[in-house]
Amino acid sequence: MCTVEKRGNLFILTLTGDDEHRLSPSYIASILKALSKVKAEASPGSVLITTSHGKFFSNGFDLSWAQAAGSVSAAAERLHHMVQIFKPVVAELLSFPMPTIAAIAGHAAAAGFLLALSHDYLIMRSDRGVLYMSEVDLGLTLPDYFSALFKSKIGSSSVRRDVLLTGMKVKGEPAVRMGIVESAHEGADGVMKAAVRLGEQLAERNWNGEPYAEIRKSLHPEISRLLGLPEKVFSISKL
Repeated sequence: MCTVEKRGNLFILTLTGDDEHRLSPSYIASILKALSKVKAEASPGSVLITTSHGKFFSNGFDLSWAQAAGSVSAAAERLHHMVQIFKPVVAELLSFPMPTIAAIAGHAAAAGFLLALSHDYLIMRSDRGVLYMSEVDLGLTLPDYFSALFKSKIGSSSVRRDVLLTGMKVKGEPAVRMGIVESAHEGADGVMKAAVRLGEQLAERNWNGEPYAEIRKSLHPEISRLLGLPEKVFSISKL
């Protein structure tokens, strides 16, 4: 479901296959396993890049799996289960001991959008693909940690309104202007080259991952509290 490749100081986590990369329980488990592998092999200067194959970065939770439960209440239980088990993925990325980059070469919708937004930097295609929060169109409410992450990562209230309350589908260049993504590039290759270039620049700083993670958490206190991320006592690791 996903693979990890190490290129020097860069770890490339790829959502594999040409499907929609729906976040089913097994797919979520696969992502957590990959993140655990990267963290175990991390060293100063490490950087994570998350990317994907095919048309989609991720099209969100596996709603077909939820609906296959056979009743409205059982489907709701399955959806709630996915919401709960996806929370550790967001928590892991917000406390990850290295800079993180989402190289979004296709559509990122609902929880797939949230997966991308959990990274420090988002890089997107200019010629194809959208960011889309489909909940308002599907008649679903937002989990509390979804709302908190959007509030923390997107500073403009009008942008949050348009994305969350109108179901706006945001392409690459508008996403840059709205302050959601760092930059937009033509084609999947252009996105990946830009992500690798940024990753190499960040890796050159040779940062210690633990202080980096603690500073990141301090920038996002509300979502960090909701995710149960512990605060560490201030320390000086290097003078």
